[in-house]
Amino acid sequence: MESKLTVPQLLAKPKADVMSVLGGIYEHSPWIAETFYDEFIQGKDPTTATPSISNVRDLHQAMASIVEKSSHEQKLELLRSHPDLCAKIETLKTLTKESQEEQSRAGLGSLTEQETADFIRMNDEYKEKFGFPFIIAARNVTKYTVLAAIEGRLKSTRESEFAGALVQVGKIAWMRLLAALDTSGHKGYLSCHILDIAHGCPAAGMRIHLTRLSPPEHAGLVKELVTNWDGRLDCGAALKGDDFIVGTYEWTFFAGDYFARKNAITAGVPFLDEIPLRFGIDDPEEHYHVPLLLSPWGYSTYRGS
Repeated sequence: MESKLTVPQLLAKPKADVMSVLGGIYEHSPWIAETFYDEFIQGKDPTTATPSISNVRDLHQAMASIVEKSSHEQKLELLRSHPDLCAKIETLKTLTKESQEEQSRAGLGSLTEQETADFIRMNDEYKEKFGFPFIIAARNVTKYTVLAAIEGRLKSTRESEFAGALVQVGKIAWMRLLAALDTSGHKGYLSCHILDIAHGCPAAGMRIHLTRLSPPEHAGLVKELVTNWDGRLDCGAALKGDDFIVGTYEWTFFAGDYFARKNAITAGVPFLDEIPLRFGIDDPEEHYHVPLLLSPWGYSTYRGS
């Protein structure tokens, strides 16, 4: 099995090698990769101030710009190139390799008889109303997400759904690029900060576990940590460098132990003991900060900066 290339390594290769990696990023639409290569690589004017494409985010934005400036007819053809998500497992062989993997991960081949009937009905309504297949970035969703999404999007106008479907196409392209390229060594990192709003202070000395849930080949407990006097981590970043992998993660905050040390008034069976917080890391270039504001009776969180 050949090792994956970084973006700079790939773009230094001949066009045929670049196309072998990027040609399938947009479903049955190699013209996007070809146009990208001709405009951004082969036809690049060294005297221009256009920044070089050095990471997967730059590459995705460059390829997305090709789609953005294409004609309405080309965009419609791109949407119509995507597979019908009603496909059963036995018909997955008719799909591209990328679509096979995405549909299998979403469990779309395990629909029950009733779910299949509901999906076929809504899918037929969708295609009749909008003139292109229902598209969703299925790699990181379940069949329940897919069924809920098509039900909700059936209420859209054709104009808004056309734009929304292209957004989904962009998300699919992004996830395929992440899967196809070596994104190690990028500058993203993960941090957290815990504030005790019951006592008006940082939550010092709280135990935290960080677990990686996906991708499955890298799943498992990543780190056991304890917050410092400021409710942060002495190490600064819980994940960075090659450990900072795109995927699904879970913090476990041991709030019960913390409030016991604070001698806080709690119930005999603590209302909040271990707080699991599941979240996703999507971009290896970005900072993901997860604050937690908590008391013995509630908590809130968000993506911070």
